[in-house]
Amino acid sequence: MTVDAARRARGHVLDEHAALLTRLGDCADRVAAAWETPPTDRAAVVEPLRAVLTESGALDALPGLLGGAVEAAGYELQASPVAAPPYVAVTSIGPVCRATVADGRLVVTFELFELDRSGVEPTYHRRDCPPEESVEVELRD
Repeated sequence: MTVDAARRARGHVLDEHAALLTRLGDCADRVAAAWETPPTDRAAVVEPLRAVLTESGALDALPGLLGGAVEAAGYELQASPVAAPPYVAVTSIGPVCRATVADGRLVVTFELFELDRSGVEPTYHRRDCPPEESVEVELRD
């Protein structure tokens, strides 16, 4: 049940929120374009990403995406999500949406950035992938 639920939720996100996925990618591109060198500090990703997501309206659209994903997975929300923790968080990888459901927590992660640990100092980089490849959906205990 849980793998199917996550698959249905991910399908909903890809099918019903393609424009938002593109907007999230555009926001990440804007953040990365402003870097003179890849940052080593998570705040250099999180703070500008939150600002750009807010400015573009993408942050305010994420609770609706989460609600639809929960419904597509076959669950009901216990409360109306808002664009703030615990429902929506902006992390150094990208936005994360979470909802408590009957079988645990449905978590939708948008992996827009990655931490490269191959150098002397770990650095953040914009992931080079199509928007749909940035979407990870899990049902966690």
